[in-house]
Amino acid sequence: MNAPFAQVQAILADNPIYSRWDWPFVPGAQLKKTLRGLTVELDCDVVVVGSGAGGATVAAELAEGGLDVIVLEEGGHFTAKDFTTDAARMARVLYRDGGLSLALGDPPVFFSEGKAVGGTTVINGGMSWRTPERVLDVWEQEHGVVGANAEAMEPLFQRVERYISAKLQDPETKSPDNELLREGAEQRTWEVVENVRNQLHCAGSNNCAFGCPVNAKRSALVSYLPRARRFGARVFSDCRVDRVLTRRRAGGKQALGVEGVVVADNHGAMHRFRVRAKKVIVAGGATQTPTLLFRSKIRGPSKRLGHNLALHPNIKLTALFDHDILGWQGVHQHYQVREFFEEGFVMAAVNMPPAITAMSLPLYGRSLGEMMADYNKMATCGVLVEDTVRGRIRLGPHGKPIATYQMCETDRRRFLRGAALLSQLFFAAGAKRVVVPFEHKPVLESMDEALSLESQPITLRSMEVATVHIMGTAAMGGDPKRHVVDPWGAHYGCDDLLVADASLFPSPVAVNPMESVMTLATRVAQRLLDA
Repeated sequence: MNAPFAQVQAILADNPIYSRWDWPFVPGAQLKKTLRGLTVELDCDVVVVGSGAGGATVAAELAEGGLDVIVLEEGGHFTAKDFTTDAARMARVLYRDGGLSLALGDPPVFFSEGKAVGGTTVINGGMSWRTPERVLDVWEQEHGVVGANAEAMEPLFQRVERYISAKLQDPETKSPDNELLREGAEQRTWEVVENVRNQLHCAGSNNCAFGCPVNAKRSALVSYLPRARRFGARVFSDCRVDRVLTRRRAGGKQALGVEGVVVADNHGAMHRFRVRAKKVIVAGGATQTPTLLFRSKIRGPSKRLGHNLALHPNIKLTALFDHDILGWQGVHQHYQVREFFEEGFVMAAVNMPPAITAMSLPLYGRSLGEMMADYNKMATCGVLVEDTVRGRIRLGPHGKPIATYQMCETDRRRFLRGAALLSQLFFAAGAKRVVVPFEHKPVLESMDEALSLESQPITLRSMEVATVHIMGTAAMGGDPKRHVVDPWGAHYGCDDLLVADASLFPSPVAVNPMESVMTLATRVAQRLLDA
């Protein structure tokens, strides 16, 4: 039976999200002085590292199931009142590395991940797509992920969608650049679908990438984490987990908890902490999860930790028109062009703030200034490609991750085909020029140039590529010699250690991964509760 709203609010008020200043005063905390300074110690049934799509979901499910749960988040705690249109500041406080992390390769791939309570769900676009059935079949049949078929996953998808309010956007929040994309695609009889988002009464502010200022986007910050706290989970911000505590036992290791530092700011630490737990769940995302396990000297028999990195790389094209487009008036990605989904790519309108747009254009000096002066007349769309290669996460200096990812000829052809088709759509809609992310030929001036783009000798090195989808580096599966964790996230080489984030994917999901992560995290939690 649901508790009255006022009662739930009172419960949440009594169980706040603890900041760096609260640690010594947290209920149940023990303070110990050691040679390394003050250490705060806590005990629980389950400690969850990370508070994003995976961490928040698994924490809420386990807390509701009656377990004593602690959630540890390296980033700060921000709420709707903190989210603004100041792109530079929001990037500094909400993104790891200011949103400019890099996977080394030819070309290098810029990637973004959140570092705040709620994780990347705070700064993503909110697209909520189920894992495609063909991907689930690969997971079950080729990787031995028992029970990963569409029929078995259906109730889990429904459960997640209910909690995050996954639904279509209201039509009044549609932006003009999305309408331009839809009309152009339908004139070519291309398949267009409306995006499903985790939103409730979205106002169309288009501030998704910098936090929703009205809490319409049902990120983990305002959906799963309040639910976890309502059932007693303790959530901590500003704490970096340095390693998983283990002990040796017959056949491998056993996880005992975690330890790390409470971060005072970007340059120092206030004190250390140690959390003892019966189960440790790592949900730091596909770069931070393998990195933490590397630092903890937990690899497993397959030696595949950090391998299998998939990125869903994307490129962006910007068209300039003679008339105002005003793409910022409404949400980005109201639609996706799915005509070429089976070929390995999709298209979507992705309006960005002026500062981010200027950074992404392959123009300089006067040409960049002249282009940006007509910002209201721009339409920016992206081409997102399904991976055909895999990269790797390694442990670098100072315990930081190093990502490497080398695209291949298939990827190059997909990007060129997607860019050519999208450019043709723009020119047919009246664009006077199209800026493409290719150093060899950054500006197209006519339909003829768009038609010939696919045959141009454009190399991978000349492309500017980015991503916000990182996955696969602690792959689940039925074979300890091929996979890092079992089909329910339990580590093959370390008892009482589980993974519950995008690291689990044994192959790319081909769509925006948030709902897939939440669904797998639900599956991990239910298995743990049933054990």
